[in-house]
Order: sequence, then C-alpha cells, then structure tokens
Amino acid sequence: MMSRPRLGATGNMSKQNLPDRNQVIREQKEGRGRKVLGVLPIHYPKELLTAMDVLAVEIWGPPGAPRSAQVGRLQSYVCAVARNALAFVAGGGADLVDGFLYPHTCDSIQGLATQIPDFGGAAGKAALRYRSPKGKARPSLRRYLREELARLAREIEALTGRALDPERLRWSLGLHHRIDSVRAELLDGRARFGGSDAELYGILRRGECLWPEDHLSELERVAERLEPGPVQKGTPLLVSGIVPEPMEIFDRLADAGAYVAGDDYAAIGRRVVREAPDLEGDPLDALAARMLAAPPCSTRSSDLGERLAHLDWLRERGGCAGVVLHTVKFCEPELFDVSGIRSHLASRGLPLLVVEGELESELSGQVVTRLEAFVEMVAAARGNP
Repeated sequence: MMSRPRLGATGNMSKQNLPDRNQVIREQKEGRGRKVLGVLPIHYPKELLTAMDVLAVEIWGPPGAPRSAQVGRLQSYVCAVARNALAFVAGGGADLVDGFLYPHTCDSIQGLATQIPDFGGAAGKAALRYRSPKGKARPSLRRYLREELARLAREIEALTGRALDPERLRWSLGLHHRIDSVRAELLDGRARFGGSDAELYGILRRGECLWPEDHLSELERVAERLEPGPVQKGTPLLVSGIVPEPMEIFDRLADAGAYVAGDDYAAIGRRVVREAPDLEGDPLDALAARMLAAPPCSTRSSDLGERLAHLDWLRERGGCAGVVLHTVKFCEPELFDVSGIRSHLASRGLPLLVVEGELESELSGQVVTRLEAFVEMVAAARGNP
C-alpha cells in the first residue's frame, strides 16, 4: 500500500520550488521552539499568529493527494479544498502540527472544525476558530472584528503559554505590511520580471508555510530582479479564482503565448493589503483595520460592485486584454459572483474564460485546449495573432 503523503508532498505544487513543509515545521518547532498551526483557507489574522510566535502552515486541499477513505465522509458536491483537506488530515498528513485554525470561510470549511477531530488525524490537537466578518466595512463590523481578534488571541495564549505583547504585535503588523508591499511590487511589475509565471507564483506561495521573516528575505531578493522596463512578450491576462492549482496552468498559458499581468486569486492577490497600518494606537484596532482593508473577496461577502471595480483597476493597471476565472468546482461563494463578472466584462467587450477544477494534479487536455483557444482569440482581437 502506498504511504500517505505528508505536508511536504503537495502534488503539482512540489514542482514549483516550494519548500518541504515537514522540514520547515521541524526546523521551527525544534530549532526555534515555535508552535505550528495547520490553517484552513482563506483569510485569517496571520499577523496575530506571527506576533505570538506561531507558524502558520496553510492546507489547500492539498491538490493531487491520494484520497483516503475519509474523503467519502463529505458529499461529492462539496468543494475539493474541503474534501481533500479532510482526507489528508485524517490520513495523518498533518501529524506534526500542534493544532488547526478554522476560518469561517464557508459552510464546508466551518464543518471541518468538527469533522476533522471526529474522523481522526487531530486527536489531542487544539482546534481554534476564527469567525471572519462578512460584508461591507462599517464601525460595528470593526468592533466585532476587534473583539474576535482578542478572543482568538486568548486561545493562542492558552496554546503557547505566552501572553500577547502589544509591541510584538506592532512589529508583526509592520513585518506583514512589508511583505505585502513587496508582493504588490512583484505582481504589479510582472511585465518587468524576466522569469516565468510558474517561477513567480512558486515564490509567492512559499509564504504559505515559511516563517514570515524568511519569506520576506526571499521576496526582496526576487524584487531586485525586476527590470527598469517591460521585458515580457505575449498576451497580458488577468487571472482570478480561488487558488492556482494545478500550478501547471501558468506553464500552459505561457505555452499559448500569454502571461499573468494581473492577479485576483483569493490565495494570492486578494490577501495583499496595500494600506499601511497605524502602529501608534491600539495594535488590535490596527490589525482589524488592516484586515478590513483587504481587496474585495467573495468569501468575505464583499459587495459585488466593489469587486467589479477592483477587477477593472487590476485589469487597467496591468493592461490586461482578457480575463481567466479559474475557480474550484462547487465553491459557492465564488460561483455566486461569476454571473455578475461575466455580465460586467461583456458590457465592456472584454473576453472571459471560466475554468472550473477540483484540485487535479494536472490540467485535462480539454482545459488546455480551451486555454490555447482563448489566448489565440484574445491575441487576434488585439491585432497580435
């Protein structure tokens, strides 16, 4: 019988210069004395975990992993992120973590907070919940979020045995703002980066498990490679969706003559906060304000009009000639927005390709053909066949 893959084995992702997650966990636990949380997608207060010396290791499925019998515990119409995560953890794939953090992203992720402990793989491990606010930012929402962050901090204190230090939280806010600033620089400067999309996204996604200071050092080295002017050739596209899996999509777009000039993935661009935090006042207030300043996202029930305006901003900023919406099948929050996005882009005469997947280890031939035909059509419309 084949052994169960651990956190270091993540299907197609392992080919994109991503670290061995088990090795990272051991180094942080044994070498740095840090606690480690396995974090389910998508939005969570990573700044708080960093301030309290907790390493976040994100569990995106994982894609392409062999499925244990526990995958059958969820209905076939539940998204693959939740189904694969349950099978992965129940099969022992995350045994090294000290606990799990479950953001209230959707019904499926919320359900895992009880299903994972019930079905094995998490016996004796902490189960923390983060109840993310939904809808437009308003004073009541900020007050709620501040109280929720304080509650979560108390749970982390119980896990680590350390009290939250306000100065340490201010330091963490500054650190993560620097990380987001460099990530924004790389995403905005994609046309000036001589490497491939696959290389760039492999580096960006290393932040899903690296200690933030280590990730910042890597990002800064990559940012030094940006050229003074554009070096990319081909058709510039805006890519949106939940998570770029399989990562092969970037190679196939490149083969077709396109590159990603704008990013709205929930796992990438929608977590880049460009607004600088206020480090003078209450750091929990500053953290709440920072989280509410994130780009619009379907999983936070953001206003559709705000999301459409954000997509227009990304598209114009990158000079994108078309949009690929690459989402996970049965992801209800994201699928609710698809109709509005389709109508909005059609009213502007912009081509859209919607691709659904289930975190396969590789793209199907049919999807590859659709990507190739879409890029060819967009290129022809630009007068650059």
